[in-house]
Amino acid sequence: MKAGKSNLTRELKRLFRSMSFVSRHPSLNRRGVQAERFAEIYQQLGMLWEFLALQCRHTEGWRKTREGKVACKLCGTIRGVTERWVLLPRDGKKTIGRKLFPNSGETFPNKKAATIVDDTIDFHGATVNVDVHNSYRSRLFQRSKLDLSVAAERIVRVEEGDIECWLDTRLAKLTLRKHKRGERPPYGAFLFELPKRALKRFPILVEYDARGKLVGVTIFRPIPLKRRRKTVQQASPAKLAPIRAPRSSRRTNILGGSRS
Repeated sequence: MKAGKSNLTRELKRLFRSMSFVSRHPSLNRRGVQAERFAEIYQQLGMLWEFLALQCRHTEGWRKTREGKVACKLCGTIRGVTERWVLLPRDGKKTIGRKLFPNSGETFPNKKAATIVDDTIDFHGATVNVDVHNSYRSRLFQRSKLDLSVAAERIVRVEEGDIECWLDTRLAKLTLRKHKRGERPPYGAFLFELPKRALKRFPILVEYDARGKLVGVTIFRPIPLKRRRKTVQQASPAKLAPIRAPRSSRRTNILGGSRS
């Protein structure tokens, strides 16, 4: 970690010296082909500066600029400015942003004004969405004039195929099949409200500790119908294969007696 930090510091110092040299070159004071080339070189150095700044963790502290803004002492990044790009390592843990929560008790007029972050990433086939917003006013139906106040919340959704996991400050919901348009909404009931004949069809395993508190819920995924049929077709020839009788029993006559 220290080696990477020292290399970044050295590369940034070399970059700043190169940018200072190009910006003070006399060719930029007059028009011409050479001035255009130096201007293009300066723009390319600026792109390199942006790339190196993405690797900085801003651990050296911050300093105030002449304009009154706060900048990193090492890379010069202005604090609070949204970065256009995100740089991630190929190996190891990937970190994007920081954990945010609702930060205002005010009720905003719409969700756009109340949104703190609403970001989505498709990571190795799994989709992760983080939605953090303050309280805002909304309408249940577009034509309705009744305004509702949506509570401030932090919501994390993880999707893997048709399965969706919903996490917020009050709920942890697992959906095995998405609701299709035109279908009736699913029913809901607690386990103690269901009869035993219905519970036999729900492959749910409830986990609890020695004090009787809930610590986890395991749901066994049902086998899709297509895969189930394919499995039955593959297993049926072996199951339905005729069982041949031994040679001694083949000589048994119709009356049940055996030939001598």
